Amino acid sequence: MSGTNTTETLNQFKSVLTQLLGQDSVRDDLATRELHSQDIWTKGKLAEIVVSPSSLEELSSAAAAANERNIPLNPRGGGMSYTEGYTPDREGVAILDMTRMDRIIELNTDDMYVTVEAGCTWETLHKALSAKGVRTPFWGPLSGLTSTIGGGLSPNNAFFGAGKYGTTGDSVLSVTVVLADGTIVRTGSAGTEGAKPFWRHYGPDLTGLFCGDCGVLGYKAEITLRLIKAPREETWASYEFDTAADYATALSALMREDIATEIFGFDPTLTRVRMARASMLSDAKALKNVMKKQGGLLSALKEGAKVAMAGRGFMDNANYNLHYTVEGHSKTGVQEEIAILNKVCEAHGGKSIENSIPKIIRANPFAPLNSILGPSGERWVPIHGIVPVSETRDCLAEIDQAFDAMRAELDQHGVVTGYLLTSMSTTGVIIEPVFLWPEELFELHRQTVEPSMLSKVGTHDANPDATATVSKARQAVLDVFRKHGAAHFQIGRTYPYLETRSDSTRDLLENIKNIVDPQRLINTGALGLE
Repeated sequence: MSGTNTTETLNQFKSVLTQLLGQDSVRDDLATRELHSQDIWTKGKLAEIVVSPSSLEELSSAAAAANERNIPLNPRGGGMSYTEGYTPDREGVAILDMTRMDRIIELNTDDMYVTVEAGCTWETLHKALSAKGVRTPFWGPLSGLTSTIGGGLSPNNAFFGAGKYGTTGDSVLSVTVVLADGTIVRTGSAGTEGAKPFWRHYGPDLTGLFCGDCGVLGYKAEITLRLIKAPREETWASYEFDTAADYATALSALMREDIATEIFGFDPTLTRVRMARASMLSDAKALKNVMKKQGGLLSALKEGAKVAMAGRGFMDNANYNLHYTVEGHSKTGVQEEIAILNKVCEAHGGKSIENSIPKIIRANPFAPLNSILGPSGERWVPIHGIVPVSETRDCLAEIDQAFDAMRAELDQHGVVTGYLLTSMSTTGVIIEPVFLWPEELFELHRQTVEPSMLSKVGTHDANPDATATVSKARQAVLDVFRKHGAAHFQIGRTYPYLETRSDSTRDLLENIKNIVDPQRLINTGALGLE
């Protein structure tokens, strides 16, 4: 079993990796080890070594070397986990940093697929595809500036395109995976010798086995995604609602129309926080990108003024608000479809407001990740659940009740709560409560947030009592989600997974793990698999 390594074994491992990968690819300085042992929420045990392969062959060699010496190896992408997805939960763990494997291997617009290395970021891929007039159906999370495609596929994630096309795994055709002993496996049609990775469903869906596995079944090396033509037209709308019930009911009704490529919304508290934190309306870069999308100078200037004026109104009178995007290949088509959605909102008490938020987000899809801090330098962490569309309203109400029950304690420690809703195709709603509280920052925050943002916000001393309150509130939310049978992305070591499976399902998972990783070395502890 893993986690019983001697200093001699670790030193030998480092020496072998240095010979195989080169000195720059193997780091054991304290600063690097500390950075790669923490996520947005917490710090794990200190990693022993950080290994950064730059090719499939190097990844295979590193995995084989770790397996031979019984050294646990946890894969890490962009580092934006908040569920202890890769952080070591025991001593003697090495971290597999995938960010050097960042190439686009093949962009095939004849057969409409693209193959990338797992460490490629969503922003890098989006730019390359945009130049060819194509994109993937699901095309990235809001953190796509640094989040990697392999890091997204391991837990699955949401946002751009998810309302119409589902999550990351729904756009994947094939994966090349390195098993614990270094064996290389290719799924889908790529598993046929000499064949292209153009088709997913050839025999049992082995591709699906590695979608959402949180990196416990193998190390993702290469990923092939389906391509579609980039839409020529898009339009947006925003509505506000007086009550959470109307807001949730309208979201559910919008989803059933199966029209919008994204639907998302904020409660009043999170709206105020986002506007204050991001200063969206005074961000010259954001406005510039919005104006670029307009046809002509006069139109662009009008658009910039509308965005700026609307933002001040949001600050003064935040409410429950929903935002959605419709895209297609003709202006008439998108206008007809968004009119259908607008009528849905109005039928549920919605009032049309300026569509600044979806417009800015679409114009700046992969903005700097300043949102991992509050407007005064507070720490930020979310928790989420995916619930059936029909249960959105009741689940939200119960989360509000849980927060009300803790209100005195939350207020005592300066903990602010809000939530985001996001649509997932026509069947699931992501409810994502977020917490902001005064607490000292990790190095991960300092290296992720823009220096200009860090210089503007305050700093806080260590505040363990407040963090304990956030932990308690997160658990209260998880209890509500469990009651509603919620699913979760980014399961990591936070969400209850293995313990909630039936005996037969649990046995199947354990048997699969035993085959691909008999020594239990790949991201041990994630999914509850020890």
